[in-house]
Amino acid sequence: MAHGPSRASRARRLIDALVSRDVRERTARLRADVNELGVDAFGYDPDFVKYVASPAMWMYRHYFRVQAHGVENVPDGRCLLVSNHSGQLPFDGVMIMCALLAERDPPRYVRSMVEKWIPRLPFVSVFMARAGQVVGTPDNCRRLLESEEAILVFPEGVRGISKTFDKRYQLQKFGTGFIRLALETDAPVVPVAVVGAEEQAPALTNLAGVAKMFKMPAFPVTPTFPLLGPAGLLPLPTRYRIYFGEPLRFAGAGDEEDHVIETYVGAVKTAIQEQLERGLAAREGVFI
Repeated sequence: MAHGPSRASRARRLIDALVSRDVRERTARLRADVNELGVDAFGYDPDFVKYVASPAMWMYRHYFRVQAHGVENVPDGRCLLVSNHSGQLPFDGVMIMCALLAERDPPRYVRSMVEKWIPRLPFVSVFMARAGQVVGTPDNCRRLLESEEAILVFPEGVRGISKTFDKRYQLQKFGTGFIRLALETDAPVVPVAVVGAEEQAPALTNLAGVAKMFKMPAFPVTPTFPLLGPAGLLPLPTRYRIYFGEPLRFAGAGDEEDHVIETYVGAVKTAIQEQLERGLAAREGVFI
């Protein structure tokens, strides 16, 4: 007796039908060194990207209405994309990923270095791995760069994403590890500036005690969260402007004195700050 398609296969076909032709074609062009299971050494599944990219690209085009500048500055081969970080939730990283997927030719898929506590969240670890995001350890970053990947890092870390609104567009202290890795692997550094994410969820204060209770690095209070519960996490539809600067190269092997590394970090930070100021001067309003 013949049986019809299973519920799982019907659901898969329905989901496939929701993937736009453009997303399907551009994700099919992504390179990946996968094993017989269809994933790479970190669990990245390039076929999974089209499902992640579909809603992300809708937000890119219709919600944040992103304007991307300088995507041609992102080279082929290994590189470090170094960006400012803000907005309480990492929509800025997702929009950077979408910019290089949608606007660059050929498209590139960015592998982000995520905070070590994120994979501990239920269901998140597998999702992040399949989507190509990796826990931000030096060894992970080094291995990906040696595989000619484009790596996105946020040297401000939690200090940037959870800062209060009065500190908007003021770059916080940068970590220095990314420069040592760039030198060690001979990877160019592309400074990236995101304008618009600061206003998507303006933090009024940060409840450090609550954050410690839930073992989170920060617990920001915004005009809508936690007042509106989970719905308060929805960002405001601010307009994003993303600027990709010209690649920077620095001389060294990664074992330089701290003062040399700090000088290189300062050069990257200055490049990002200049692009932020350019973007702020160019916009006519937060939502337009």
